[in-house]
Amino acid sequence: MNKILTPYAKGGLSLKNHLVMAPMTRSRAIDNLPNALMAEYYSQRSGAGLIITEGTAPAPEALGYARIPGIFSQAQIEGWKQVTEAVHKNGTKIFLQLIHTGRIGHKDNLPDGLELVGASAIKAAGQIFTDTLGMQDHSEPVALTTEGVKAVIARYIKAAENAIEAGFDGVELHGANGYLIEQFLNPNVNTRSDEFGGSIEGRAKLAIELARGIAAAIGKEKVGIRFSPYSTLGDLQPYDEVQETYAYLARKLDAIGVAYIHIGFGAQMPQETLDAIRTFFKGTIIQCNGLTPSSAETALNNGFADLVAFGRSFLANPDLDKRIAVGAALNESDYTSLYTADAKGYTDYPVLV
Repeated sequence: MNKILTPYAKGGLSLKNHLVMAPMTRSRAIDNLPNALMAEYYSQRSGAGLIITEGTAPAPEALGYARIPGIFSQAQIEGWKQVTEAVHKNGTKIFLQLIHTGRIGHKDNLPDGLELVGASAIKAAGQIFTDTLGMQDHSEPVALTTEGVKAVIARYIKAAENAIEAGFDGVELHGANGYLIEQFLNPNVNTRSDEFGGSIEGRAKLAIELARGIAAAIGKEKVGIRFSPYSTLGDLQPYDEVQETYAYLARKLDAIGVAYIHIGFGAQMPQETLDAIRTFFKGTIIQCNGLTPSSAETALNNGFADLVAFGRSFLANPDLDKRIAVGAALNESDYTSLYTADAKGYTDYPVLV
């Protein structure tokens, strides 16, 4: 039997298999509210041992993209309950990914009167889709004050508490892909001179304080974090201290005792960086990006990854676990419907009979 499909237990994490559904923005949350269509989508994919939801805003000013869900209102909590109840029926655990897009966004995607915020007042190159005006350049962010950063941390903690109220088994902090946490980590974007800037320790402080505060509020075994070392998504530029930064984060997160670190692999990932993370972090490590069922099985046996995550393979194959079990071919993703608003390319992918 494939190791992927065998049960997994480590620390406080106990799953029916080693298969993880990776977080993917799908833009079906009309008015930023989770809904019945989303519940159907996640329920279809509950062959995974662990589902990590699409990025979900902990506060209104975090809604950089059109039609992404939030977890800051009672209506959103109630909407998410449909999802968690549906997923739990199949014995699957589900973590809510918390995303603050920071400078990646446009003011038209935010509620009236709010502005984009970021580590520094440095506008990101590139464009983003808005429902009002189509593709637009990213808006210029307002640099968060020191008190503003602390307010962001408080909103995240409240959002994590809301997630538990909604029935989630835990939360994942999105510290990857050029969003707010990674904007703080990168010295080309974080030009701050306060306690949240400067040194590696200063730039990593937001991530560490979020993990520590949320662990205290809901339990360390209910906290994960996703990183993408060396990624240039979100107009991030390379810097020299990447390995030292993630080794430091691994040590600090291990001391807090979070459930897992989720690594999005990229082409520029040196083995030495992976070795440093694995050496300093004793909890669960999830490997993601570019895996096939075969390469995922190899990854599980190579010593770095404890769990393996699939994104678009799970998007196009709701029954991915069953296809892995019998060696069936995988459906291809419909890239034209990734971020549209209806069921097409969302809940209508064929499954094995």
